[in-house]
Amino acid sequence: METGFRKWIIVITIITSTIIELIDTTIVNVSINTMSGNLGASLEDTAWVITSYAIANVIIIPMTSFLAEKIGRKQYYIGSILLFTITSALCGFSTNLWELVAFRFLQGVGGGALLSTSQAILFETFPPKERGLASGIFSLGIIIGPSIGPVMGGYIVDNLSWQWIFYVNIPIGLMAALLSYMYLRPTQGSKDNRRIDWLGIALLAIGVGALQVVLERGETDDWFAANYIIALSVISVIALATLIWWELTTEHPVINFRVLKSTTLSISAIMTFVLGFGLFSAVFVFPLYAQRIIGYSAFQTGTMLLPGTLMAAMVSPFLGRMLQSGLRPQYLIITGFLFSAIFGFFMSKSNLETGGAYFFIPLIFRGLGAALLIVPLTALAVSELKPQDIPQGAALNNMMRQMGGSFGIALINTYIANRAATNRTALISHVTASDPNTQMRISGFMRNLMAHGATYLRAMQQAIGGLENTVVRQTYLMSYMDAFLLLALMNACCIPLVIITIKRRKENAKPSNVVVSDH
Repeated sequence: METGFRKWIIVITIITSTIIELIDTTIVNVSINTMSGNLGASLEDTAWVITSYAIANVIIIPMTSFLAEKIGRKQYYIGSILLFTITSALCGFSTNLWELVAFRFLQGVGGGALLSTSQAILFETFPPKERGLASGIFSLGIIIGPSIGPVMGGYIVDNLSWQWIFYVNIPIGLMAALLSYMYLRPTQGSKDNRRIDWLGIALLAIGVGALQVVLERGETDDWFAANYIIALSVISVIALATLIWWELTTEHPVINFRVLKSTTLSISAIMTFVLGFGLFSAVFVFPLYAQRIIGYSAFQTGTMLLPGTLMAAMVSPFLGRMLQSGLRPQYLIITGFLFSAIFGFFMSKSNLETGGAYFFIPLIFRGLGAALLIVPLTALAVSELKPQDIPQGAALNNMMRQMGGSFGIALINTYIANRAATNRTALISHVTASDPNTQMRISGFMRNLMAHGATYLRAMQQAIGGLENTVVRQTYLMSYMDAFLLLALMNACCIPLVIITIKRRKENAKPSNVVVSDH
């Protein structure tokens, strides 16, 4: 527990580290085209720059509690910052794609460790009566990072070179490491001689790594039409099943799955998965919709996300105080899922004529929904755990959010592709040579083109091409609307799960107080 200047320096350092880690999950997305051209690689291969980071994140997050205990939390935290910073520089210096992919993986190992370790350090920095506030502060990084990543990426790519996406981490990372060294309290690693669970570490890396490759690359390679996707799916299922069995039977597991005996943690983990699904999917789908359908630039798209993000940043600390005052987290979670569902529903009602002003209110709902979910779910997840189990419970909960994001992007991308095929079939069934409306539209196109000097044949070719473009835009509009509606339904379906946790704890007085004291 810290006080005064030292406490707030630690808070600023921790939040900055969390934000730069999560920014790097989305900042690269808008620069893939530029990287592909500069490195002489295909778009499919260049996508491994994103995939490798996600794989490393999800592998390392559940191991953070074990590694921090073994090495010492301060040493592990500073080492992770330095690894993230050094590999950021090496990413920028890369001269070919596979160098970049390898360094991005190592960057993900350093970055993924920052999430759960940052959360644990924040809880130790605040006294028990202020740990609801700590949850609110921690949520700032989770909300802000993924949302401003595309803004920063778009600005950097438009005005500098793609390498600066990585170079900007260097001064921030070095300052965070220096402040952590100066102000974090020294911690000792575990001195017992118990053996390291190397089998558990190997099974985790193989199982989660294979699963992440399947999720990230499945849509690109037509899922199970590709033999390597089938092989990796089988490997993932076997490795993860064996991991669960081994970790439940070995004496010193690298991941203590026994904490999932807490029904509240288990249900919270499911809801956190849905939160990750919606949080990352929305940041993935909305930019595609805004750029492909409305015609916005990457930077313009990013700035549209900022008001909701700023609103979430403003309310998050107050949510922590509300939890501290005795408000049940479940009530905030229900409101959060409701707001997230409203965002998806409103977005599903837009059309080709919708202007930017229409999106302001739905995106505010998105930001508020994320804040109302992240803060209370973080508190609720560990509310029934013993103090020594909280770091492991928090790590598993963070892993579920990242996994939800990976599943979300992969599945929503597949869903959009499938809906596009269905919607196109439905649309072109009405676009025929005998259809009066089609004839009228083509005739109108042709008259306009011929009035501007086009020949009859040229006018007809351009009219048919224009009609095809209209069909394509309408097809993808309908598909994105279907995706937003799916996100709305998923969020709405989580509300009954929250009600279950309310009923389970009906006898407990002020369960949010339990949350605080358990930390």
